Amino acid sequence: MRTVVIFAAGSRGDVQPCLALGRALLRRGDTVRILASLRYRRLIAEAGLELHPLPVDPVEIVESAEGQELLAGRRNPVAFIRHMDRVLRPRMMSMLEETQVGAKGADLVLAPTFSFLGLHLSEYLQVPHAVIHFQPSQPTKVFPHPFAPAARMLGGVGNRLSFSAVDFGSWMVFRRFVNAWRRESLGLPELSLSAPFRPVRQAPVLCAFSPTVVPRPSDWGRNVHVTGFWHHDQPLWTPPRRLLAFLSDGPPPVYVGFGSMKTGDPEATDALVRTALRRANLRGVLPGDPATSEDDILVVDDTPHDWLFPRMAAVVHHGGAGTTASALRAGRPSLVCPFFGDQPYWAARVHELGAGPTPLPVCRLTVAALVDRLHALTQHAPYTETARRLGRDLEAEDGVARACQVLDRLGVGSGPVDRGRV
Repeated sequence: MRTVVIFAAGSRGDVQPCLALGRALLRRGDTVRILASLRYRRLIAEAGLELHPLPVDPVEIVESAEGQELLAGRRNPVAFIRHMDRVLRPRMMSMLEETQVGAKGADLVLAPTFSFLGLHLSEYLQVPHAVIHFQPSQPTKVFPHPFAPAARMLGGVGNRLSFSAVDFGSWMVFRRFVNAWRRESLGLPELSLSAPFRPVRQAPVLCAFSPTVVPRPSDWGRNVHVTGFWHHDQPLWTPPRRLLAFLSDGPPPVYVGFGSMKTGDPEATDALVRTALRRANLRGVLPGDPATSEDDILVVDDTPHDWLFPRMAAVVHHGGAGTTASALRAGRPSLVCPFFGDQPYWAARVHELGAGPTPLPVCRLTVAALVDRLHALTQHAPYTETARRLGRDLEAEDGVARACQVLDRLGVGSGPVDRGRV
């Protein structure tokens, strides 16, 4: 029996796939510990997994003045990195220290590429590690890194270099913190400025997205596995009577929600969305305070997407990897209103696949623009037909089982030395 530690310091959309994988590993006899914000303690407990809380709450960061400044710089990579440094600087050392404590006794570490965290813990604990990608962050000539779409203009070479550029920018921000942690707490030598470019031992890479949505590039190595999305369903959840009554009282509504993302004026955005839904003659379901519900708009608190989305006519969301996966799996057309990060990438994929209209970035959100997109979303039959087909394809996949098979078969952590990713 192994103790598997999964680093999941992001938002709910990052945590839930880790819970899906963790539950599968638990059923196989492993002990699974999730390193995540205390905000998700109930979700983690319901999944039967251990939690080691981290002192970083992504939702609080986004809602803070610093977080809003971070979002304001999302279209300028230099400004974004500078603001990221300012936001995380006071939190970084405490997060690294708690990560070290939480990883104690691990036999296997699973982590995203954030600051090469899995590599540091693997060296310190002398145990294998595997990389988790929630978006296609593995170098390829086929497309650029989701955070650097402009590199596409430089062709295949530019596409591939964009991955190193993103890693290098991140390493520039976090290097001094991580090296201090390696030196003072882990007893490991510091890594150089060129760490993102140096050859490293090849580790298994689990791409937690579907090959139906992101076809596997031919230049990815044998250690890279596109498993399919990792869906965390909550079958024991009981819908409130008010929600059931609303759904049965008229045509299927449209869900509009942006997850943990916040606009500069949430109240104004809420009013804009309600106005647009009415002008498009649509009923709506929104996340938030149920007391603000109206006759044609129901506001719900924490409601599992795997239950709710199949009952909608369509879904409007921010383009987080987890929400995108849930909407596509539900077989419902989507309008994506991306904020930053990998969200524009997923927005483009939904449109390119034919499952929704042209994305509407949240910075361009107006009543008129949203009404126009809502008409296209709900009245263009090919979007609905394509979404249904994709939903059937994704429902047939079992990304979690595939990920477990990869870990079992590979004898995690073995492999040749190659120029690649940690």
